[in-house]
Amino acid sequence: MKKPPLIWTNVLLFALTFGGAVILIPWRGLTHGFEWIEWLTFVLLAFASGLSITGGYHRLWSHKTYKAHAIVRFFYALGGALALQNSALHWSSDHRVHHKHVDNNDKDPYSANMGFWYSHIGWMLREYQAHRYHDYKNVRDLQNDKIVMWQHKHYLSLLLLMNIGLPIFLGWLNGDILSMLLLAGLLRLVVVHHCTFFINSLAHVWGSQPYTDKNTARDNGFLAILTYGEGYHNFHHIFENDYRNGIKWWHYDPTKWLINLLSWCKLATDLRVSPQERIESAQLQMQLKKAQHRVDLLPNAEELKTKLQAEYETLKHDLLAYYQAKKQLIDAKRKQLSDKQLVTQVAELKQQLLQQKKLWLQMTRSFA
Repeated sequence: MKKPPLIWTNVLLFALTFGGAVILIPWRGLTHGFEWIEWLTFVLLAFASGLSITGGYHRLWSHKTYKAHAIVRFFYALGGALALQNSALHWSSDHRVHHKHVDNNDKDPYSANMGFWYSHIGWMLREYQAHRYHDYKNVRDLQNDKIVMWQHKHYLSLLLLMNIGLPIFLGWLNGDILSMLLLAGLLRLVVVHHCTFFINSLAHVWGSQPYTDKNTARDNGFLAILTYGEGYHNFHHIFENDYRNGIKWWHYDPTKWLINLLSWCKLATDLRVSPQERIESAQLQMQLKKAQHRVDLLPNAEELKTKLQAEYETLKHDLLAYYQAKKQLIDAKRKQLSDKQLVTQVAELKQQLLQQKKLWLQMTRSFA
């Protein structure tokens, strides 16, 4: 089958920026050196551009997991141009198609089933789905956002201003335009590009699947470090409307922390969170499935699977009972009603649930 034609603008962009970074950064470092202010600017602009993609393009505009003040959206639009990953309108359109048709080789723009190279960067180098560049029916809601449409209309000017004009200006202030342009401009751009692309490639082949195995997405704490918290990708693909990716307190998710900070400053509202019982139910179902696969290898598999299923049903019942009672208690407190019996019931159900979880973990781990 004949391959689609190359998109030469993209080919040259990625080839020249990557090649330039590999050659020019070491040359400048060896012949001239870089100052600490240039490295600091590299880090700050990397976070500014990366968080504009994760907090703006991804969690705000693609999935609408929260609402943001106009000033926040304006800076996201500038940071998105700095990241040079197309306009927010186009990026969000691609991403919504990806979630709707994940792993479908014909419809998913960057299907992981097409191989690492394709999902990482290859999908942008050829006109595999040329209609993507003019069909924005799935982002009609974003077309009502004046900032999104302003950025889309003036994207070329903005990317030149942010990727060339800004580093040159900062270099002029520091007295070394070339070093700032190479480090905070070129190297920063290449690093942010490929760290972002890892979500489409590595995060679909490397890591665990604690919530679902219905798609290739994986949770990977190391990738979260490289991608501003986006590495908890298995969670994201089943709970895409949650403003968090890392849901545990120890999960590295600076995008979540940024959104929380904006919320505290009254610049972000309506933060969407998945119900905890749904999250735990998904985990429980995956634990059952994995335990059943391990049990299949044992001689008394059917008997053990029956016991597993019974424990699973008991734990699932206790889980739902606890969260239903907890919801009733929260509703009662909201209405300023005092119900000591309900408080006691919730406490007892919590202890029962914790004990049942302990028994469940002991059983499932015994088959490991």
